[in-house]
Amino acid sequence: METITWNDFEKVELRVGTILEAEDFPGARKPAYKIRVDFGEFGIKWSSAQITKHYTKDELIGRQIVGVINFPKKQIANFMSEFLVTGFADENGDIVLTAIDKQVPNGSKLI
Repeated sequence: METITWNDFEKVELRVGTILEAEDFPGARKPAYKIRVDFGEFGIKWSSAQITKHYTKDELIGRQIVGVINFPKKQIANFMSEFLVTGFADENGDIVLTAIDKQVPNGSKLI
């Protein structure tokens, strides 16, 4: 594991946002959803998330998640992902979203 400085950590914009919309993403190589997320003052952004094993589209709506919003956009099939959804792989490699146990304002930074 590489050690980083506090300054390195501060450069990563880990922000909370609320999922507004989730839809199937048939163009992805692995099962995924396209999600639209409100990051408050940082705007509404889209991403692809391989979270279909643990979450239905309906249960994602209104859920707060943590995303990295300062990576460059990334093309996935015919879709441009604007942020990275964070989560952890379970014992099967399926992604479990990073959880927030109390509501916080959209756009809040992980500190």
